Amino acid sequence: MSEHTHVAGLCGSLRDASYTRVALGHALDEAAAVGATTTLIDLREYELPVFDPDDRDAGDADRLQKALRDADSIILGSPMYHGSYSGVLKNALDYSGFDEFESTTVGLLGIAGGGFPTGTVEHLRSVCRALNAWVLPHQAVVPNASSQFEDGEFVDEKMAERVAVLGQRTVEYANIEPDPPSFRSSENVGGED
Repeated sequence: MSEHTHVAGLCGSLRDASYTRVALGHALDEAAAVGATTTLIDLREYELPVFDPDDRDAGDADRLQKALRDADSIILGSPMYHGSYSGVLKNALDYSGFDEFESTTVGLLGIAGGGFPTGTVEHLRSVCRALNAWVLPHQAVVPNASSQFEDGEFVDEKMAERVAVLGQRTVEYANIEPDPPSFRSSENVGGED
């Protein structure tokens, strides 16, 4: 694990009391504990209007893109909305592309109010493959989020461990040799409709 590894956590929740932000903070703390520098990309602090391919540089798009490009690994954290990931994260990803994600290690973190948060990470995995990112096999999902935390800490040791391992793996595999581009990524031209 390299002391020069930088991990960015992109939080796909705008709620002030976001469980996603809390869990993402735990993953980033663990990445820091194994020697990485970390940055939380809090989308509450970015002005990103709804993505328009004719205005790719709108608002804070350049700042977001730079924060992602500066990372060796990225953790995407999102609440589950209607069986998928949040619209605010989708919008941020639309402002991003191959320059930010190709050959970059990505960890996935899904948070749900109910008991089945896997749709979030499954859909994010598909998006990351289309961007030719290297997605960690290990992922963390936190179901029934309101009962999983007390005073900002996990109440379930196994859940805390899954999130901690996600942070560790983003450092451990940050500089993995990427595979050749996938078919999906070669067919992905982005918002050129």
